[in-house]
Amino acid sequence: MRRPAALALALLAVLAGALPAGPGHAQSINRCTGADGTTIYTDRRCSDIGAVTRPQRAGMAAAAPRAYRGCARNVQDLVHEVSAAIDGRDVNRLAGVYHFAGMSSRSGHHVMDRLDTIVQRPLVGIVPVQAETPAPVQAAGYGASTFPPLATAASARRRPVALRLEQTVGDRITPRGTMLGLRRHMGCWWVSL
Repeated sequence: MRRPAALALALLAVLAGALPAGPGHAQSINRCTGADGTTIYTDRRCSDIGAVTRPQRAGMAAAAPRAYRGCARNVQDLVHEVSAAIDGRDVNRLAGVYHFAGMSSRSGHHVMDRLDTIVQRPLVGIVPVQAETPAPVQAAGYGASTFPPLATAASARRRPVALRLEQTVGDRITPRGTMLGLRRHMGCWWVSL
């Protein structure tokens, strides 16, 4: 009775060894240009489909391949993603951290055009914008306290409400600032225009 179970277990081990081990064995995707100039993404060689290998843009060759890590769980991760997307001129990577929830297709295309404009400009820096602290309000009829105001948790740790992108335009001298709003949705940080 133990022999069929042992045989089944051995067969299962052999079959499991024949399967690819995961993403490390995944085929690469080639970016090709067809005869009509269109971009083609394929898992085959470009010459096999009558296309030529499309050269990478400047700045893209130095970029390391990105592992999928899910969404940005903190603002620092979000700033890193935005910076990497602009440095690599990768509008799709920037769109990956954009909050598209509830947006129509037409609005989505408009946003993609604006994001593409953003990634085409050189990045100088990204500055988190903090919310303004409201001035303390004194209750009517009470005199001013001689004690210093108590520090609240809100004033001690304020979250940023936006990211200001400092970029340059065509002549690489003229500064250009773009504000990206920050949204927290489903435990992740997202940008919005």
